[in-house]
Amino acid sequence: MVNTSEIRAPLPPFSRETAIVKVRAFLDRKWSREFDYRLIKELWAFGGNRIAVRFAYEWRDDAGNWFRSYGNENWEFGLDGLMKHRHASINDLPIGESERKFHWPLGRRPDDHPGLSELGL
Repeated sequence: MVNTSEIRAPLPPFSRETAIVKVRAFLDRKWSREFDYRLIKELWAFGGNRIAVRFAYEWRDDAGNWFRSYGNENWEFGLDGLMKHRHASINDLPIGESERKFHWPLGRRPDDHPGLSELGL
């Protein structure tokens, strides 16, 4: 049964293109609520109503300590295009400021910035 009060396109089943659109829309909503870190997510796999992504983000705590958090997420969508399940595995690695790899201004990663694969992550 589809809840018609809220439908969020694109809807499953996903193609590579619609899976990427879905990932970007998710990130736009996330960035509107969270601040002060740099995140890269890459499409890892997709099929039917599921998408898997891998990610890494760099952030600092209030004491000035830097971290790189990395892992993967598995997303499952309902027929209405809304995420029904999200499972994540995240690891936090302390890094020095000199080890940071994500140096763009706050917001979306610039199109010309290397992705996870290009950075060897």
